[in-house]
Amino acid sequence: MSCSLLEFCRLQELKTVRDYLFTSQQSEQAEEKNQTENELSWDTSDWESAWDSGENKEEETPPSKTVEDDEETTGQSAPWLQDCVVSLSPCSDLLVVAREQKAVFLSAKWRSDDSGKEEMTLSVSWTGTLSTDEGECVSSSICIPLASQKRSSTGRPDWTCVVVGFTSGYVRFYTESGVLLLAQLLHEDPVLRLKCRTYEIPRHPGVTEQHEELSILYPAALVTIDGFSLFQSLRACRNQVARAAAAGSDMIQPPPLAYKKWGLQDMDTIVDHSSVGIMTLCVFDQMKNASILGGFNASVKGSPPAMSQYVTVGGGPYTGFFYAVEGSSQPLLSHVALAVASKLTSALFSAASGWLGWNKNKNEEEAVQKQKPKVEPATPLAIRFGLPDSRRHGESICLSPCNTLAGATDDFGRVTLLDLARGIAVRMWKGYRDAQLGWLQVPEERGDREFSPSASLPRRHALFLVIYAPRRGILEVWSMQQGPRVGAFTVGKHCRLLYAGYRLMGVNSVTSQGWQLHTQQVCLLDPITGALRTVSIPFHLALSDKKSERAKDMHLFKRLTTLLKSREVDPEVLESEAKNVLLDIKHPAIKKQALESLLSNKNTPVSCLTNVTSALHDTLKQQDQDEVDPGLLHLCSAQLKLLQLYTDIKNLHAAATDTEACSKDQDSLDGIEEELSRVGPTLQRYAQLTARPSVSFAQDSPDTPLPAQAFLSQIECTEDGELKVIRGSETQWNQLGNFLFWGCLCGKSPLHEVCDTLQQAGISPQQLLSLLLSVWLQREKEVLQKPEETVRNLHTLLIALSNMKGAVEESWDPQSISPWWQQVRCTCIQSHNAAAALLAAFVAHRAAKASITSLADSKLQSEWEAVSLELEQWVVCVRQLEDVLVLQTLLLVPPPPGAAGGAAAQCSIKTLLEGGAGGIADNVSKWVFRHNFSPERLKGILVKKEDKEEDDKSEQKLKEEAKEEETNQEDTDRTAELLVAVCQRFPHSLSPDLLFAHCCWEYVVQWNKDPEEGRYLCWAVEHLKLVSSPHIQLGISTMMWSTFIVKRFSSAAYLVEKVGKAPKDRLCRRDVGMGDKAVTSFLGCCVQLLQILMEVTGVLVKNQCPLSFINYYADSAVEEVSAPELSVEEVWCGAEGPASIAELALEQRGVHYPLVQHHCLLASLLHAAMTFSLKVKPLSLFDSKGKNAFFRDLTTIQLMPSGDMDPSLISLRQEFLLRVLTGWVQAIDDPSSPASGSGSPPLPSSGPKADWWPSLCQELGALLQVNPDILRRHLVCELYSQGLDPRAEEVMLEVEDKDVLGSQLLVLTGQRLSYSLLHSQSQTQPAMELLARLPPTLCTWLKAMDPSELRCPLVPLPQTSRLVGRLIEILPENHAQYSLALHLLEAVEALTTED
Repeated sequence: MSCSLLEFCRLQELKTVRDYLFTSQQSEQAEEKNQTENELSWDTSDWESAWDSGENKEEETPPSKTVEDDEETTGQSAPWLQDCVVSLSPCSDLLVVAREQKAVFLSAKWRSDDSGKEEMTLSVSWTGTLSTDEGECVSSSICIPLASQKRSSTGRPDWTCVVVGFTSGYVRFYTESGVLLLAQLLHEDPVLRLKCRTYEIPRHPGVTEQHEELSILYPAALVTIDGFSLFQSLRACRNQVARAAAAGSDMIQPPPLAYKKWGLQDMDTIVDHSSVGIMTLCVFDQMKNASILGGFNASVKGSPPAMSQYVTVGGGPYTGFFYAVEGSSQPLLSHVALAVASKLTSALFSAASGWLGWNKNKNEEEAVQKQKPKVEPATPLAIRFGLPDSRRHGESICLSPCNTLAGATDDFGRVTLLDLARGIAVRMWKGYRDAQLGWLQVPEERGDREFSPSASLPRRHALFLVIYAPRRGILEVWSMQQGPRVGAFTVGKHCRLLYAGYRLMGVNSVTSQGWQLHTQQVCLLDPITGALRTVSIPFHLALSDKKSERAKDMHLFKRLTTLLKSREVDPEVLESEAKNVLLDIKHPAIKKQALESLLSNKNTPVSCLTNVTSALHDTLKQQDQDEVDPGLLHLCSAQLKLLQLYTDIKNLHAAATDTEACSKDQDSLDGIEEELSRVGPTLQRYAQLTARPSVSFAQDSPDTPLPAQAFLSQIECTEDGELKVIRGSETQWNQLGNFLFWGCLCGKSPLHEVCDTLQQAGISPQQLLSLLLSVWLQREKEVLQKPEETVRNLHTLLIALSNMKGAVEESWDPQSISPWWQQVRCTCIQSHNAAAALLAAFVAHRAAKASITSLADSKLQSEWEAVSLELEQWVVCVRQLEDVLVLQTLLLVPPPPGAAGGAAAQCSIKTLLEGGAGGIADNVSKWVFRHNFSPERLKGILVKKEDKEEDDKSEQKLKEEAKEEETNQEDTDRTAELLVAVCQRFPHSLSPDLLFAHCCWEYVVQWNKDPEEGRYLCWAVEHLKLVSSPHIQLGISTMMWSTFIVKRFSSAAYLVEKVGKAPKDRLCRRDVGMGDKAVTSFLGCCVQLLQILMEVTGVLVKNQCPLSFINYYADSAVEEVSAPELSVEEVWCGAEGPASIAELALEQRGVHYPLVQHHCLLASLLHAAMTFSLKVKPLSLFDSKGKNAFFRDLTTIQLMPSGDMDPSLISLRQEFLLRVLTGWVQAIDDPSSPASGSGSPPLPSSGPKADWWPSLCQELGALLQVNPDILRRHLVCELYSQGLDPRAEEVMLEVEDKDVLGSQLLVLTGQRLSYSLLHSQSQTQPAMELLARLPPTLCTWLKAMDPSELRCPLVPLPQTSRLVGRLIEILPENHAQYSLALHLLEAVEALTTED
């Protein structure tokens, strides 16, 4: 941890910069060369041109340069930078190189190098001429980054202003892109130096807060510009320039700039200056000054004034100290007020005179230049004191960041350190001719405070002076004030040390809160390589001798860290180096840190760790006990013990031994084969399902060997020498268990020796048991490959662990449960690996039985109760695990590809008990949903399970379904068997009613997530129909309605009401949240759900006559069907958790039957409107009472419509129902179906063609007070109009008012006949003749008919003939149109005979 030079940036295009700045010089040299060559009259044109072409085509020349060439170019390029004015922004993002009139700006850019690493470069962003006056040159420049005013700023500059001073006295301000913002003539002498001071957060409460300012030095004057006003002016100018550029306008009026100008007196020559800032004298110094100036009787008044301090270097005196009193309205000292009034006037703030505009005409510019602007006179400022040295001339001064020290260089090659508060030189270095200075202020690292006695105080800062001696090509770092040289670097002789001494302008104590100011303090620019390097110094180098020992330790520690990080290190080298470092470090805390970092390094081999730790341990043992840190000694001994244990176990696993004979333990494993064979088939199926391929990362594989570092990090050694395993993440725990026990479980390692080693090491048997069980459960797949062998090894290990001291308590009270076996049970209960947990329970049950029996034998024989209690727990646990295994196997069956639903659920005894009484049914219902089981199929499987007598039927049913999926036949059967097996193991939890109820709820929940899937809701209703208990049916229906359905149902109703017809897809999606087809399906399901509710209420309430508006109320007091008892299997009765769906259903209140019927009516109307795309305003078909009753809670009693309805309402209802019937008739007459005459094809059970629409309309008609006979007559006419005569004849039988029907049909027949005789395209001669023979009355009547009213006018004649026959039957003989009917009959018969 020593000083270092770090390259952070590189300059691009250095040659371009040099060529641009030195073009005039090159051309002069070329002219001289040409002149001398012309004097010699040789003709050199031929080889000259060859040389030229070679030089010009640099890119084409081969890369083999000679050594001399290289040296020559270096020699040329090296010193050029010393002739230029160079300034770098403190943020290192802008570099200005200027010479004479020209300047080059280089800006920061990020680019990737060859290796792909990002690096910062400075490349040319602007070149140009800066001077505007004749003969003026650049004499000084400075780059000031301006802070961003945005609230989100984090400390990066908004933009950077380039300030340039000229030999003419002008100071000009530019943007990064070379745009002139502001120019001002402040004094008519050359500008010598520009310096800037920016805000610094005060480190101590007593420090005066310094103001920002820009100071400009002339040979006899000093101008200071207040930072705040400068910042505002520059921002305003930049905005103005941007606006002018955007608008294309010419004149820009710059804002006035305030400044103070001091005439520095009593000093012969001034070369450089520093503005130290505002200082206040202490009272003692004030009195001392008063007595020196005013003699013995001088009086001192008031508080000490604040003064700005300026320090200059030059000649006569060598350094001068000036003080300007800030705003001195009060005199400094009362009796010398008049004497110094002229010198210490208040600061003169003058607005700038003589602005230069931009973009003027050339003539105007010349005119302005000719008449120089008026320059304000300087306020004289007398020197207070100096350091007189007549032969010494100062060259530069550099102020420290803390404003208390300054470094000055002179022409004698000395560097002097000045104490500015006392005005004295405190140190001098010699042998530094042309030196360049910079300062570094280094804060203390956070970590160092822990060991410091002043940890609570603010962070300390160390100050270092950086001196670059170009003559010697060396860069040195010295500690302040009297400290040693802490670093030296050999660098080139032509570098430039760039030290800004300021940061961002425009920052204050408020805006800088939380900012990270990214500024470099000192940079070294190498013009040969173009590298910009910064000096990095650790804080501890500033500390005194006692602390430097710790610094050396830190350095050694860093060396060790670097060594451990390097990849390819020879283990022997690593061991010897680490040993030396650890023994050399003195500080115990650092020694401990170094040892810990060595032990945690993954690449270090175990032998190396052991050797190094034992060497350190031996050294500590030999030292005096009082001097040794006990913590370090304990760490060494503990880590040695752990390393030994790690090596021993690794060696035991590595030594391939035959499995030991465990005969002594095998007695208690007698019956386990039977148990294994009993669960064998399920285990096999489970193993097949879990063995499916899955993705995992190689580093997570349990077979990866455990590194020693991981072993050490997981086990700690207590004070009394016992080992304790630290429970980290699940993966780490399993890795440790694998390392200790997997070899034993596989039978590859000696079981008893491993257990003995672990017992001697002092790890508690409880922790070992936990590790053993975790590895057993985690490696379930491998265990199931050889269950018999691994079970035997687990048994042996379990017995070995229970025989350890401290495992099973000897004073175990027979009345209670053993904590040791309880631990095994707890692990099995919580495990999701059902098969491994079951096998572990089998083994532990046997082992517990054996140990209890032996305990009972050794004691008195009276302790049967205790024995039975422990074993009873095991019996329950095994039974539960068997249940879980079967259930988990079912849940693991993969769903068909593309099925909805997430991953398979993981269950354990714990999760099932926490899931409450319905947890098991809930898991199975999710599985049913994932597998897309139709309700019929599920019913088939469950019926098959229950009714062995009806086996044949359900088998047929299953066979029918299976034909569709012959490929999956075997899988389907096995899945069905599994489901039956699960239902048999859970006869109560999975009774058909509960399962159907949970499936119904699962489907409706999934439908709610994706309402477009109308099938889910249909299946939910189908499942609901299969529930046999009316109480559960009622409860689930009401819960479904109120939770999921009613909100969307009301939205659909209001939408149809608003639109006045079946709405389009977009509106449905907007208001109801699903497409129009889904809405139709949804409304159909609503009708079914409400019908179920009505039926169930009818069953539960006495004397219920459906579909009528009698005012009675469903009161649960008059139930006659008793509610079902919900029970749970005996071993699962400990379930605690949320109530099941069935329990919630039984708690629901009864519903108000007329209200349900009312909603059912609306749902049917909406469903019809959507199905046949009809125009209707459904809510307008009801009166105000009816409208108010809609969408209310079904359990409440509402005021329902009663008595006769308004006739206008009834006519609206009638019109709608007639349109529904018309829609249905049009739907069933599908042109693609075979001719209707051959007999009607069967109609589907759902959709617009369903056969129940007419009967539904009849029922609705009865409820809506519409005459049902009108509906029947309309239906008959519509069917005849459509040409569906057979269906029409069936309906005709139910019509009551035959007379009216006869009249309607007579017209219909006339229209048919009129079409065939008059309007048919194929008018035959016989037809015409027949027309001529008809009676005139009939003829006139037929001509008046309009066949276009028929939807199917072309009907076979036999059908029409049959229709006329029916007409004659219907019409009474005294009917007015009876004779017309007879004429028609004759006409039709004549036509048929013609045909």
